[in-house]
Amino acid sequence: MHIGILGPVEAHSPDGKIAVGGPRPRTLLALLAIRAGEIVPLGRLVDELYGSEPPSDAANALQGQVSRLRRALGDASLIEFHPAGYLLALPASQVDAHRFVALATDGRQALEQGDPQAAESLLSEALRLWRGPALADVALADHTTRLEQQRSAAAGSLVAARIRLGKADVAEIGDLVRQNPLDERLRGYLMQALNQQGRQAEALQAFEDARALLADELGTDPSPELRAVHLQVLRGQTHRELPAQLTSFVGRQEELTRIASLSARLITLTGPGGAGKTRLALQAAGPGAIFVDLAPAKDVAAATLQALGLKETVLEPEDRLTLALRERDTLLVLDNCEHLIVQAAQLAQHLLSTCPSVRILATSREALGITGETLCPVPPLDPEQSVALFADRARLVNPAFVRDRHTIDICRELDGLPLAIELAAARTRTLTTEEIAARLNDRFRLLTKGNRAAAPRHQTLRAVVEWSWDLLTEDERDLAACLATFSGGASLEAVEEVCRHDIGTLEALVDKSLVEAADGRYRMLETIREFCSEHKRVDALHATYFQELARRADPELRRRDQVRWFTRLTAEHANLMQALEWTTSFAPEQALRLVSDLAWYWYLKGSRTEVRGAARRLLDRVPEQSTEEYTVLLALAEPEHVQEKLLALCGPIKQPFVLIAWAMLSGPPDPSEPRTALQDEVENSEDPWIQGLIGFSNAYTTWAASGDRAVAIEQSREALRRFQDLGERWGSAQVLDVLATMTEDPAEALALTDQALQAVAELGAVEELAELRGRRADRLLDIDQDQAERDYLQALEMAAQAGLAATRALANAGLAKIAQRRGDPARAEELLLAAQQELGFGWMHTAAKQQVDEALSELWRSREV
Repeated sequence: MHIGILGPVEAHSPDGKIAVGGPRPRTLLALLAIRAGEIVPLGRLVDELYGSEPPSDAANALQGQVSRLRRALGDASLIEFHPAGYLLALPASQVDAHRFVALATDGRQALEQGDPQAAESLLSEALRLWRGPALADVALADHTTRLEQQRSAAAGSLVAARIRLGKADVAEIGDLVRQNPLDERLRGYLMQALNQQGRQAEALQAFEDARALLADELGTDPSPELRAVHLQVLRGQTHRELPAQLTSFVGRQEELTRIASLSARLITLTGPGGAGKTRLALQAAGPGAIFVDLAPAKDVAAATLQALGLKETVLEPEDRLTLALRERDTLLVLDNCEHLIVQAAQLAQHLLSTCPSVRILATSREALGITGETLCPVPPLDPEQSVALFADRARLVNPAFVRDRHTIDICRELDGLPLAIELAAARTRTLTTEEIAARLNDRFRLLTKGNRAAAPRHQTLRAVVEWSWDLLTEDERDLAACLATFSGGASLEAVEEVCRHDIGTLEALVDKSLVEAADGRYRMLETIREFCSEHKRVDALHATYFQELARRADPELRRRDQVRWFTRLTAEHANLMQALEWTTSFAPEQALRLVSDLAWYWYLKGSRTEVRGAARRLLDRVPEQSTEEYTVLLALAEPEHVQEKLLALCGPIKQPFVLIAWAMLSGPPDPSEPRTALQDEVENSEDPWIQGLIGFSNAYTTWAASGDRAVAIEQSREALRRFQDLGERWGSAQVLDVLATMTEDPAEALALTDQALQAVAELGAVEELAELRGRRADRLLDIDQDQAERDYLQALEMAAQAGLAATRALANAGLAKIAQRRGDPARAEELLLAAQQELGFGWMHTAAKQQVDEALSELWRSREV
């Protein structure tokens, strides 16, 4: 059921229009509809229906009218009786007047919030509900007047929206003025509409007409608001409103807060193409700002004149703008300044110096570079905002879209670049997120279907990047293409050595938002990097540079500056892996040397699992050799086959990782076995790091073989001194751990373990951190069981991240002991069986398996008892 009162009173059921009856049933229906869903008091209904001469039995007469109306409507339940009155049991939305008020209110709010496009849509829909004068066939004058006033206000707001959109109808506004001749707001709208159409003389005459009428009718002068419109017309001013946005705004709260907090008169939003600078500027600007789109422009001043609705005169455009803006408090949005950067800078400086109340919000891929400018970088969206944006845009084309793990992968792969995310989301209409993610290695072909109405440079991902590329100088393009070879960003030294360009060219790329600079490194967003790498690659130079870096860094990782060098290699990890991949394909012998130089770094970093695949690929490309380098490669690629190669080496040892591999894969030497040439070579080495390594190894084996704790501790302290003299943290931690094992004082053991943890924490050695955390838990087991449990759990997590099966097994064994002590043998057995499943090849696994098996046997014996 729908009730209409915006015109003749009508009722419509699903079967069609209902014959309501004569004047009184129609009046009664109108009165109930005006307050649909509310109880209308009996006295008010009687007064409205019968006026000053009600019938003698007014209550019965009203009840009779209600009965007639119920029969006409065909559903008695629609009109409910209550002791206080009657109620029309319909939602307000099913009465046209209520629907009109809701739409008109939303339209006015949209206008106040700077969205004239939405305002026009809502207000137009509201006014289309009117079929003629309100309550046209019933005598309810007060209600009619109120509704007509609401209609007039909505019509005025609609005119305001259309003026902001630059499409007001002069004839329509003229009719409204004739109906409401004393409404100054409508007079102002008429003047603005005439001015927009270039009819300045008529706009000025409209003001004179209004002034004369107000003087004659009311004896007053025009209001300040109408005089301000008159002044605007005299100056020839009419500005372009901010373009309405067709989609919701997602994220960027931090940037919006920063912009709002800035007091600078010139704020420039900088960032790469597709980062959402324009959208952010529109969101930050608010209603009343003047929007200047420079993307299609060739002259900044001329484009600004057009945005203001000003015609060019004999004055220079800059002077014309000064005259127009000198006394105005306004915000000018200069959008897309990058291709006219010099002109934009010159005009901004001119206007800021001549128009004291003007503020400028610019968007550009590089700064304007003038005094007083405050930069507000627009970075890619963070992961949470990226996924929210993807989901929002995907649901526009696929309402059933549900985010999944591939959504996160897509947003990460697209660097959180809003335009790229929106283009990818548009593909969810025909592709699954898994299919989109799999195709992002060819993103420029995939992300080609954007908004047809957008500027060409924003319709495809390629066009976005090409726009920036075309603005570069020849040197800048060459450097951008070279820099795209780096998969993990680059240091300044690497850029200069590999790309062979000076810092000025690099700074230009940073300024133009093609390259990000942070923490002494320079990197490209992956989308920009992929585009630039199509133009030139310098893989050979790149590989040579990182080979030399690895060669220099390797010995430093065993000296006092090891933390600095480890940090440097960690920063270059992706580039080092890239160099290994390229040399494996094109220069396998170089790759073999690179693997040897990086082996110790990979060990400290805990990357052996990560590099195993690359090592196996190289193993297939080099002939078998009896060299140290080949042995290192074999230890990384196929550790179960390296024992024979290790025994065949005779020294001198150039890469100490060989000794670590030997220790990890062979375990402590058996004193009863004959000595090898390699053992003799190592024992006689003059390398202080190797001496320290052998010293603590001998201390451990001495203690294990003879049980002479005092001698073993003395040897260990000597080894510790050697490592500490070198400033070498890994070796120091190993000796501290051995000393903690040897001491009989639990408190001292814990303190020594904490020192060892601190040493490897400085270095960031993931594997040692996991192992030492597990041993700290072992040493806490009889001191603080709860803290021991926390340490075991932490060791378990760290070992899982590093891929250390033996360490995980030992941590589970420790947790099993705690479970057993707490009276939960079932949980203990579950943990020990899980630990057994972790273990595989190598002496460390064999040693761990022995511990686990013993613990399991003890658990089963205790159950039998």
